[in-house]
Amino acid sequence: MDTVEKISKKVNALIEKNNDAYKGFKKAAENVDSFHLRDFMMDEATQRQEFAARLSRALRTYNPDFDPDTDGSFTGSMHRAWIDIKAALSMDNDESVLEECIRGEKASVDEYEDFLEDYPSLHSDISGAIRDQLSHIKQVLDRVKTLEDLH
Repeated sequence: MDTVEKISKKVNALIEKNNDAYKGFKKAAENVDSFHLRDFMMDEATQRQEFAARLSRALRTYNPDFDPDTDGSFTGSMHRAWIDIKAALSMDNDESVLEECIRGEKASVDEYEDFLEDYPSLHSDISGAIRDQLSHIKQVLDRVKTLEDLH
């Protein structure tokens, strides 16, 4: 498999991760008690939709022959940390939801950092999007950790 195809598949995995995060944040917003947390979760859900769309556009430019996943469907070979949020939501506990958000955000950070480690010299819209999004996800992770400490 050539490098363009490998990069395309890795970017597609990030698109899937963002689509899963969108669904996770949206579901979390429906299940938290705090209005502040609900608004925060919905804002992040919207942000992750935008992340997926930006990566999809960049991927289409980088590799026009590759068809990115725009549905966020799960694949058997990929672990999605956001699946675990379902268990936390059944407890109707804001702290449990925040813990699952932390788990999901850590997984996202790892996946983004892995991409940048694998392709440190990639100069494209993809690289810029990934760096920007990683920075945002790290900020959200810090914020969610702070929110968890308050609950």
